[in-house]
Amino acid sequence: MRALSWAYLALAYAFVFLPVVVLVVFSFQDGRLPVPPLRGFTLDWYAKVLADRKLMAALVNSLLVAALSSAVALVLGFLAAHALARVRLPGSALLRGVLIAPMTVSYLIIALGLLSLFNQIGIRPSLLAAGIGHVVINLPLCFAITYAAMGDHQKNAERAARDLGAPEWKVLALVSAPMLAAPLAAAFFLSVTFSWDEFIIAFLLTRFDVTLPVEIWSMLRSGLSPATNAVGSLVFLVSVTLVILLEILVFRRSK
Repeated sequence: MRALSWAYLALAYAFVFLPVVVLVVFSFQDGRLPVPPLRGFTLDWYAKVLADRKLMAALVNSLLVAALSSAVALVLGFLAAHALARVRLPGSALLRGVLIAPMTVSYLIIALGLLSLFNQIGIRPSLLAAGIGHVVINLPLCFAITYAAMGDHQKNAERAARDLGAPEWKVLALVSAPMLAAPLAAAFFLSVTFSWDEFIIAFLLTRFDVTLPVEIWSMLRSGLSPATNAVGSLVFLVSVTLVILLEILVFRRSK
């Protein structure tokens, strides 16, 4: 029975990570196609990718959109969570449901709705439009994580700060936010990860300045190449690095 459990676990891990392993291995292919047999190892494809100005520009765009949209979503999610956790409002449960609702909606539907809205109000497809879209999909995540972490001990500390004469903005900035540092960091890093990998919203809401997933899609239209594997490996490396930082800086500290 124990051997069967280990075999099942090994198959599950192989199912999840085998495509990534294949992607990384054939990014070093010394040939024109990332297909078996492996003809040798080379770093030429990584050098080609790093020397590609379009790819590097798309990389910078992705980092910019991910960082800024995640920061905005975090601030808005924190303020909304604090308000709904500390103030009794009519229909609070409904408001919480409305805030979390975008998590249950397809990104394609969100992107099409935002595209129609932006056309009506005069916002052209751009990195700004994509960033707003990423705020829409990440705000519910930030709200849910922050709201779940709020407890009575934060409420008592906030009440003490107000009794000592602290204005509300100082209570939020110097008491509430530091006490929720771990959940806020977790929400931010997860938002960056989702924004970094997101394609549908970025594809529909950008035109000339695009993010890295859109640029990778453009590369794939011309066929498979070890260069696309190299780009995918770099994207995977960044995503894994963010998750490791999240584990080291947030979860271990909270424990």
